[in-house]
This record gives sequence, structure tokens and C-alpha cells, in this order.
Amino acid sequence: MAEPLSVLHIIKTIIGVIGLIGNGVVATVICKVKFMHTLTNAFICNQAVVDFLGSLFLIVTSTIPVPDPSPHTSACKLWLPDVLLWACFTSSTFNLLSVSCERYVAIVVPFKYATLYTKKSVTCMIVAIWLLGPIFEAPYEAALTTYKDGFCLLSSEIAWFCVVFFLVKLFVPAILMIFFYSHMAVKLKRSANRIAVIAPTVSGQVESAPGDRMGESHRENAEQSLLRARRNIFKTLLLVLITFLVCWTPNQLFILMVNLGCSMDSTGTIYIISVSLVAINSCANPFIYAFKYRRFRRGFLSLIGRKIQTEGDMS
Repeated sequence: MAEPLSVLHIIKTIIGVIGLIGNGVVATVICKVKFMHTLTNAFICNQAVVDFLGSLFLIVTSTIPVPDPSPHTSACKLWLPDVLLWACFTSSTFNLLSVSCERYVAIVVPFKYATLYTKKSVTCMIVAIWLLGPIFEAPYEAALTTYKDGFCLLSSEIAWFCVVFFLVKLFVPAILMIFFYSHMAVKLKRSANRIAVIAPTVSGQVESAPGDRMGESHRENAEQSLLRARRNIFKTLLLVLITFLVCWTPNQLFILMVNLGCSMDSTGTIYIISVSLVAINSCANPFIYAFKYRRFRRGFLSLIGRKIQTEGDMS
């Protein structure tokens, strides 16, 4: 038992250090660079801060694991570093759902955006995200583990409770986000087709009557820039969603199977891999932003003093 768990602790420490650095950079860029101060980036910054703390608690739990054998039931069921770690992971899930919903409203029903998303409403959403993590995770962790002969084990005594939390923590958010991104993809495709049809017509009109049509041409160019920016952040957040699903599904299915009565080794290789994937999710997003999110790259270059040649794709 000790050997596989020690491997897990090493993996968690490495991932935690990477997560601290990566998410710290993301939060710093968004907070320090003025043109990064948008409502969408407020959610992305919050995601980075939550994942930063998750990475910190990941290191703490790898260096201060649950005592084995455990001295008493409470240390097993509500080991504070573990509760805080999984609370951050759960808040991260709800934040991802929130930013997906924000992009959905902005792209699919933009006429409602200004009403639904103000600084005050976004602040309330972020506060709720931070509260939901510990509110959900404390009873979940208490129900998930059992104390037997000095050891902490995954419990299978209250399967219904863990099934409900499986639905709340993974299945329902995943279904909602898949719906959001599917609908957004259709909307963006239609917008691209509309602009592709209009642009040649406007171009011909400008050639025949440039003085009368120049304003309309500029408007079309602005629409094209906005569409490119929306498609860029759509692709970025879609990749974040796919990473979330890949990283979270094995662990949640493992726990669900245990609670449905399947014989699973909670200290074996499969469990270690599933927990490691959840941990990886906390440090993966900064790399996605660095490679896919143009506005973030420009913000980073601006922060370190590099000259930005163009700001055409920062809407």
C-alpha cells in the first residue's frame, strides 16, 4: 500500500508545483494588463486563482497525507487539507460551467448579455462559486470515506448519496456545457456564413460608390474582427472543457463504481491514475491559454515589456 501511495504523492507534488507557476502567471497577466479586464477574463482569472489554491493544497496533501493508520474517524472523514483540495476542484468545475454559460449568452443571445452580466452580477456569481465548493465537498468527503481498523477506505454504504453527487459534480455540468458549446458552434457557423455572403457585396459597392459605402465596409470589418475573437475564445474554452471531461471522468466513474458495489482497489494503479488526472486538470489550463488564446499571449507579452504589433483580435 505504501509504495503506490508514495508514487501518488510524488506525482501530486510535481503537478502542484507546475499548477502554482502556471495559474499564478495567468492570474497575474489578467490582473495587471488593462486590456485583459473583461467579464469573460474575470471568470478565467477566478479559474486560475481557484486552480492555484488547488495546486497549493495538492502539494500540502502530498506532503501531509491522511495519517495511515488513522488515529480516529474524524481525521479520516474530514481531513482538512483533502476537503480544501477537493473543494477547490469542485469550485473550478462550477466556474467552468459559469464561463461556458457567459460565452453562451454572449454568442447566442447577445441582446440579453448587458442585462444578465454586469460587474455586480459577475461578482455575486464568483462569490457563489467559492461557496459552493466547500458546501458540496465537506458532506461528500464525509460520505465518501469510511474508517475501518485504523485505515481510511472508500465507502459503499450510501451509494445513493454519491450517485447524486456524481450527477451534480460531473454529469449535469458536462451535459450543460456540451449543449452550450454545440449551440455556440452552430451560431458561430451561421455568423461566419452571413459575413461571407455580405462581404463580397459590400466590396463591390465600395468600388462603385466609395464615399457612400465606406462606413458599411468598416462595420463589416468590425463584425469580422469580433467573429474571429469570439471563435478564438470559443475554441480555447472548448479545449478547456474537453480537458476537464478527460481528467475528471475516470475518477468520478471509479468512485461511482465503488459505491455501486463493484470491487475496486482504492490504492491501486487505476485509482492513482484517476486522481492524477484530476490533479492535472488544475495545471493544464495555463498551457491551453498560452497556446490557443491570442489575447492572453498578447497580455503576457505586454506584461513582460514586449511590443504588441496589433490589437485587432482583442475584442
